[in-house]
Amino acid sequence: MSGKLPPAAFSIAPDPLTDPAVLSLLERHLEEMHRCSPACKVHALDAERLREPNVTFYAARREGELAAVGALKRLGGGMGEIKSMRAADAWRGTGAGEAILLHLIATARAEGLRWLGLETGRHEVFEPAQRLYAKHGFAPCEAYADYVLDDFSMCMGMALAD
Repeated sequence: MSGKLPPAAFSIAPDPLTDPAVLSLLERHLEEMHRCSPACKVHALDAERLREPNVTFYAARREGELAAVGALKRLGGGMGEIKSMRAADAWRGTGAGEAILLHLIATARAEGLRWLGLETGRHEVFEPAQRLYAKHGFAPCEAYADYVLDDFSMCMGMALAD
């Protein structure tokens, strides 16, 4: 797949995490996080944790093909967190990741969340995602939840209330 597609080109829906393609993409995501992060800094969720009641996992597809995944975790107190965002390798650079990010932001707003955050790493593999997050209003912020900021971890957040 090449070329950038508009977000509307993707069909995005909650996913039960049973499709082998989804599970394989999550496994590749976890493998990369472990390869590029100190062991104590891998905060990516596996399929079991993505099925928890306070998490909704989404898959973006184009003509039935899995393009990207991402989840919205509710933290309480009007706060939410983006988890496990990943575009399938063949769909990187096509707008699939942006489509899922915009969907997660819109879902958080529709649910009345007031703040949305994420934790990411400072390794070069995370830079494209950081640029995407910044493009859509996320900025570096203080640590939240159980995260600790250091020379590897950074948190980004954005206010959702007008």
